[in-house]
Amino acid sequence: MAPRPAPTTGETTAETISAAWREESARLIGALTRMTRDLDLAEDLAQDALVSALEQWPTHGIPANPGAWLMTTAKRRAVDTFRRAETLRRKTEELGHALSEEDGMPDLTSQVDFIDDDVLRLIFLSCHPQLTPESRAALTLRLVGGLTTAEIARGFLAAESAMGQRISRAKKTLSEVRAEFELPVGEERSARLEDVMAVIYLIFNEGYTATAGDDWMRPELTNEAIRLARMLAELMPDEPEVHGLQALLELQASRGPARVDAEGRPVLLEDQDRGLWDALLVRRGLAALERAERLAASGTPVGRYYLQAAIASCHARAATPEETNWRAIANLYDVLAEAAPGPVVEVNRAVAHGRASGPKAGLAVLDRLPEGALAGSHLLPSVRADLLARAGRHGAAAASFREAAALTRNASERALLLGRAEASEKAASPSS
Repeated sequence: MAPRPAPTTGETTAETISAAWREESARLIGALTRMTRDLDLAEDLAQDALVSALEQWPTHGIPANPGAWLMTTAKRRAVDTFRRAETLRRKTEELGHALSEEDGMPDLTSQVDFIDDDVLRLIFLSCHPQLTPESRAALTLRLVGGLTTAEIARGFLAAESAMGQRISRAKKTLSEVRAEFELPVGEERSARLEDVMAVIYLIFNEGYTATAGDDWMRPELTNEAIRLARMLAELMPDEPEVHGLQALLELQASRGPARVDAEGRPVLLEDQDRGLWDALLVRRGLAALERAERLAASGTPVGRYYLQAAIASCHARAATPEETNWRAIANLYDVLAEAAPGPVVEVNRAVAHGRASGPKAGLAVLDRLPEGALAGSHLLPSVRADLLARAGRHGAAAASFREAAALTRNASERALLLGRAEASEKAASPSS
């Protein structure tokens, strides 16, 4: 028998448990759902394994393979659960045979097959057509993204209790319709693909610019979203939009190291040190975009993810902000506005036209938005403020920056907006 790991400090153990849970929870719940066919039970078993780790690791030491330990513990709890239920004896035997009789901790790969497919199955299950779009996103963020109910509620600007009820109702609906924990095929898979991509993009965005809290970014979520996008591209290699999504996420994530300064404060795109951009992610993103372009050239239609990736590639190919081809970006946003119309696209289109043709052109795009568009969001006033500042209307810009700062729920972003408001006020002062 291998020697028992040496006990570690409580702080080190707690950090390791937290990291292991962030890394393994989606795989754990996915694998357990496949084995038990019961989403609620899978969540309970995963949580039981986490509690066991909190109880045992501080005393017995951190196992060599934390993920394997969590999986094996959860599966043993599953066996115990089925043994207590006489009507599920058959499942007890099936699960029991899967466990090693040895005292040593088995390797994770010998315990769980198709671990990546299990996570992908979990995403498709969370995007079941019987659920509303809001419930699909919330459930996937909970099960796959690892967000707490409170974090999801902030992202949707909803009460935590209401979001908890939404997630509970979603799981109950899946149980009532006897949703299958299998990857859909044929037309059903294609029909559900758009929702799956939207959820992966939502997870990425929550990590890329956190909706609330003190941190500007949550890298664990962006990394998870990229991993899921790559898996989806492997599953559906003939879909250009899937490769477009992968390209978009990787190209945007490549800017991560330059998006905050040494003190963790946000750095705007035009002020970033592009030498800090992740060159590997840029290459991978451009390669994924090329795959999407080849498929599109054969007549397969493309959509908003491919177009957004093409926009991101314009930034990635510019060595300096001055070399950015804003005219090409503005043209791409015009196409995107037709393919996927909406106020967020219009706001970003205003930015592009403001850079390509001057701030008045950008403000003209914003002025055409319907009254009440993006009410409650900081996005519109922050972009308006930037365009006003570029047009030399510093007093109006300061007011818009402060309006945006009051609306954002992210502390880092609020500080950035207030700083720009102060700069605009100084520029507007007669003594400046």
